[in-house]
This record gives sequence, C-alpha cells and structure tokens, in this order.
Amino acid sequence: MPEHTFRLNGEPVTVTAPDDLRLLWVLRDLLGLTGPKYGCGIAVCKACTSHLNGRAVTPCSVPVGALGPEDEVTTIEGLAGEGGLHPMQRAWLDLDVSQCGYCQPGQIMAAVALVRRVAAEGRAVTDADLDGIRNVCRCGAYPRVREAIRAGGEAMRDSPDRGLPTG
Repeated sequence: MPEHTFRLNGEPVTVTAPDDLRLLWVLRDLLGLTGPKYGCGIAVCKACTSHLNGRAVTPCSVPVGALGPEDEVTTIEGLAGEGGLHPMQRAWLDLDVSQCGYCQPGQIMAAVALVRRVAAEGRAVTDADLDGIRNVCRCGAYPRVREAIRAGGEAMRDSPDRGLPTG
C-alpha cells in the first residue's frame, strides 16, 4: 500500500493508505482528527470543509493520492494560533452561533478562506460573498453565521497576523 506525505496543521505527516482513500477518512480514521465532520460524503453539505494550501476544500472529495509533500492541509484543529483562538473562532463564540454545532468547524473554515480571499482582492466581504458560502446548517443558524463572518473578518483584519496560522 502506498505512503502519502503531506503537511497537516503545520507538521509533516506520512500515512499508508490506498491512493483513492478520501482525505476525510485519512484525517478522521488514520490521524484521529474529528474536527472535519462527515456529513454527506459527496461534497454537498460541506461539514468537512478544511483548507488545502489555503483554499477551502471538502476532504470527502479529495483522494489522498492527489496530495504531495508540499501540500498543506489545515483543519479546525490547526486554525488557532499560539495566542489562542483564531479571530473567527472567537467571533463564533462571542455571537453564540452554534446550536448543535455539527457543521460549525466546516462553517468556520469556509468563513476564514472567504475572508482571506476577499482581503487578497483588496475588498470587504459583501452579501454576495456570504451568499456564496454553501455550507449546510440543519439548525438554521445562518443569520448568526453571517454576523459572525463579518465580525470575525473585521477581527482578522485588525489582527497582527491577519488571522494566519502561527503553527
């Protein structure tokens, strides 16, 4: 069985797994991370949203064989820095966003990727940007999610490290 090496939350990892095993199962079953949630398994609900090289992806749709040693996977477990919670995580708590909480790690990872992308484009998050986040929340916490993304985005902008991982 082939070995796959990539970076996970700032550290190199190597796993032995079939090339077509989805990254979600590598993260959860082989590496013991439970932040990326299994929802639909077909990249629709986005409960597993994590970052691959800084972009939001659904690990349930990424075969581990597609990763190389230079690829960086960041899960919700790797989002916080040495100084504590990431500004987006803090906004989530401050605004009491979560109800059942199942989709929230994926929601936060999608939000951080969105804020970073629009900041790189030199603009603020718009309502159209928020409409583009398609993560499913069965509790219907969408109004609080939108409010938290705006608050977390402002906190990221004001953060000395711009909300980038420090690990």
